[in-house]
Amino acid sequence: MPAQITAQEVKELRNKTGAGMMDCKKALQASQGNMDMAIENLRKKGLATADKKSSRITTEGIIDSYIHAGSRIGVLVELNCETDFVARHSEFQQLAKDIAMQITACQAVAYVSSDDIPQSIIDMETSIEIEKEDLFNKPQEVKDKIVSGRLEKRLKEISLMNQPFIKNQELSIEDLVKQKISLLGENIKIRRFQRFILGESMKKNT
Repeated sequence: MPAQITAQEVKELRNKTGAGMMDCKKALQASQGNMDMAIENLRKKGLATADKKSSRITTEGIIDSYIHAGSRIGVLVELNCETDFVARHSEFQQLAKDIAMQITACQAVAYVSSDDIPQSIIDMETSIEIEKEDLFNKPQEVKDKIVSGRLEKRLKEISLMNQPFIKNQELSIEDLVKQKISLLGENIKIRRFQRFILGESMKKNT
């Protein structure tokens, strides 16, 4: 029978290793709640210590692209790291390609992380949720709670780091990047991206 793991235990393991929440929970369940064993398992998988590198400056990296079949959608992405040595590493270059492919697949994504979303967009999305008809007759406290939940969900939908990785739905893009940070030993940042859709914003001939 799987061990019952508390949210506090998951948080403690995350603080100690920097691994993702789901990875921490799985590691604790696999180790029957043994914290030291869970840490060891995460280190073996290369998921630990990523957060400790997150403040390091990233001035190297690559710009990569992905063109979808049919050549109607394309993406450019800039992925940064600390050294040219890592920028040339096959794992780093594959990460850039995977991220470009992810952006192509997730048409709603407009920002790298929720921290990048302008306050004006947050205010607009909040206003849209507040005006929805199904909230009109609800008490203000209930309405505020629903709006807050819907807003959080919406902001995650437009944030790349919150997306489930298309090659492994149990892994978020944030956790995927952390895996590569632990594997390659350097901080890695998705700096920016641009999506191109053939004929976008152009008027078609009638």
